Amino acid sequence: MLAASPAATSALAAARQIACPPQQAAQREGARACASGWVTGAKLKSAHSHAAPHGGFSAPSYQRLPRGAAQRGGHVVCSAGAPPSFGRQMLVMVPPHPLIKHWIAILRNATSPPPIFRAALAELGRNIAYEATRDWLPMVQGEVATPCGVAEVEAVDPSQPIAIIPVLRAGAVMTEQMGPVIPHTVTYHLGYARDETTLEPTLYLNKLPESFAPTARLIIVDAMLATGGTIMATMDEVVKRGANPNNIRVISAIVASPALKRLSEKYKGLRVYTGMIDADVNAQGFIVPGLGDAGDRSYGTL
Repeated sequence: MLAASPAATSALAAARQIACPPQQAAQREGARACASGWVTGAKLKSAHSHAAPHGGFSAPSYQRLPRGAAQRGGHVVCSAGAPPSFGRQMLVMVPPHPLIKHWIAILRNATSPPPIFRAALAELGRNIAYEATRDWLPMVQGEVATPCGVAEVEAVDPSQPIAIIPVLRAGAVMTEQMGPVIPHTVTYHLGYARDETTLEPTLYLNKLPESFAPTARLIIVDAMLATGGTIMATMDEVVKRGANPNNIRVISAIVASPALKRLSEKYKGLRVYTGMIDADVNAQGFIVPGLGDAGDRSYGTL
């Protein structure tokens, strides 16, 4: 079970500020249920769980968007976890975990102050990272001595660290709580500034290595995928250094259809993990309804 870190405990109180329509509030009890009802994935079908044969872990099923919707975007949307094979299409995962919905609700709220917003964004990054690395981390097998004997174990391979690439500024905030989730990582920062007139990104910081092995696993963390300019520039930078799009996972708080369309047209096999999909981008390049400028709201520079 995923739990909020101590740094985000105060963010829980912000859920009380989220107002639900009266008819929803009448049907739900408690602030958490209210918040979950307020943040809805109207375009996604509900996810169901399959009971494990041994009666333990239950794995969420995968459900596809209506056929027309999937074809318009050129990508497939799944509910969570390691997706089934859909060939050479880009996959977009929206994990149905209640904590992900909760942190999205806090981020959406325009009255969340910078400390609350930043803590919620960090927690969302941690929760999505947990889902994004399901059935994907390189593992090794061995034996360890327990207090009562010897046990066969599996652990994440320390010789194959995951490359974490946060796109500044808000991407760095999303990675703050990923350390406890992914045991062995190396971090490379990228910084882009977007021209407010043309909406095109300009690279101002590049800490990527000269090359990536084709087998390297990369996680790109960009808090908002709106018009797609920054994430496309980031993908171009890592791919020209040898990274394989099939081994890249993108983590984002909220994504919009224009960015997904651009990614799916060029990078087949890519997987995007996000807390929510919004349909529109306004003339200023902001996702609607979105959550505003994630960097400014994180650092109080509005």
